[in-house]
Amino acid sequence: MWYVSTRGMAPRVDFEGALFSGYASDGGLFMPEELPQLDRETLCQWSTLSYPGLVKELCALFIGSELIPKDDLNDLIDRAFSRFHHREVVHLSRLRNGLNVLELWHGVTYAFKDLSLSCTAQFLQYFLEKKEKHVTVVVGTSGDTGSAAIESVQGAKNVDIIVLLPKGHCTKIQELQMTTVLKENVHVFGVEGNSDELDEPIKAVFADTVFAKKHNLMSLNSINWSRILVQMAHHFFAYFQCAPSLDTHPLPLVEVVVPTGAAGNLAAGYIAQKIGLPIRLVVAVNRNDIVHRTVQQGDFSLSEAVKSTLASAMDIQVPYNMERVFWLLSGSDSQVTRALMEQFERTQSLNLPKELHSKRERQEWEQMAVMECDGCCVELGPGNCGPRRGSMTGIPRTAMGRVGG
Repeated sequence: MWYVSTRGMAPRVDFEGALFSGYASDGGLFMPEELPQLDRETLCQWSTLSYPGLVKELCALFIGSELIPKDDLNDLIDRAFSRFHHREVVHLSRLRNGLNVLELWHGVTYAFKDLSLSCTAQFLQYFLEKKEKHVTVVVGTSGDTGSAAIESVQGAKNVDIIVLLPKGHCTKIQELQMTTVLKENVHVFGVEGNSDELDEPIKAVFADTVFAKKHNLMSLNSINWSRILVQMAHHFFAYFQCAPSLDTHPLPLVEVVVPTGAAGNLAAGYIAQKIGLPIRLVVAVNRNDIVHRTVQQGDFSLSEAVKSTLASAMDIQVPYNMERVFWLLSGSDSQVTRALMEQFERTQSLNLPKELHSKRERQEWEQMAVMECDGCCVELGPGNCGPRRGSMTGIPRTAMGRVGG
C-alpha cells in the first residue's frame, strides 16, 4: 500500500516511509492513497477476534506482507502488548442504561497511547535492526504522549528520543514519568509555552528536509500514520463488543464517544467508518473547543489562548489530525486541503467552504462540546460492572467521554 501527503506535493511512500517520517516534506500528513473497503463477511469474521487479533488484521491490511511478513507482524504485536496489565489488553466495562466504557488504560503508563506507541516502537525496531540504522525521535507533548513514547523506546540502542514538555501544563505524575527516566537515549526538556506553541518549531524542523534527513529525524506524535492505524482497532473492538447482532440488514449502528485533543482518535474512527465500520462518532472536547466549532459552524480558528483544564492532555488549540479529516471530506483532494491548511497557518483563522461543511452534515458523525470537569474525578457508576465492580471512577479525560455519552 502506498501513502500520500494530504497536501499532494510530497513523493508517495510505503508504510516504512510513512513510519519514519514526521510531517511530509510539504507540511502535510500521510494517508493511504486508497482506502480498502471491508464487506459484511470480513466484519463477521473479525467480530470474534480479540483486541490484539484486530490490530494484527488491520496492520496486515495497511502494511503489506512484502514489508513485514504476517508471522513477523504477529510476533511484533504480541511483543508490544506483553507488558499490559490486563489479559485482554483492552476490556469493555458495561455500566447502566446501555453505557459501556472501553478501558484503554492497561499499559505501563496508564495512558491510551500505550496501545499505539507500543506497536509503533516494535515496527521501528524491526526496520532499524534490518538496516542497522539509528533514528532520533522528536516528540512534543501535552502530557500522555511523552511518557508513553519514552516508555516504548527507552533503552533502545538504535533510537534516541527528545521530548519537549510545556512547563506547568502537564499533570505531576506525567511530568515525573518523563523526567525520572535515566536511560541514556532519553532526553527531556521543559519549555516555555503551551503544547501548541512547542509544536511550531517541531514542524519547522521537519520542514527542513535536508536537516531532518541528515539527522534521521522522525516523530511519534499522532502525525505518525502508525499511531492512527493501531488506534483504528479501538473502534472495531468497541463495535464488535457492543453491536447486538451482525445478522441484521443493514448492520446495527453503534455510537462511539471520543474525548479528543489533537483529533488522532477521531481521525482513526473516521477512517474506520470510511472503510466500512458502522459507527456514529460523538466527539467530546473541553473548553478548548476548536473541533466543536469546526464541525458545528465550520469555524476552524484559534481562540485567544489555550484554556487550562483538569484534562490537560486535551488542552490543545491546533488539532493537527483535522487535516486528515478535511482531506477525507474533500474526497482526497490535496489541492483543496493544502489551500485550507496554508490559509490557517498564515492567518490562524479558517472558515470551511460551504460545500465541504455540508458534506460533514451528511456523515455519520456528530459533535458534542463538554465543559471542564469540576472535580479531579467523576463517578461513572453505579452500574452492572460485574462482581465487586459496582462503580467506576474516571480521570478527567474519561469523564469527558462519559458526559458526551
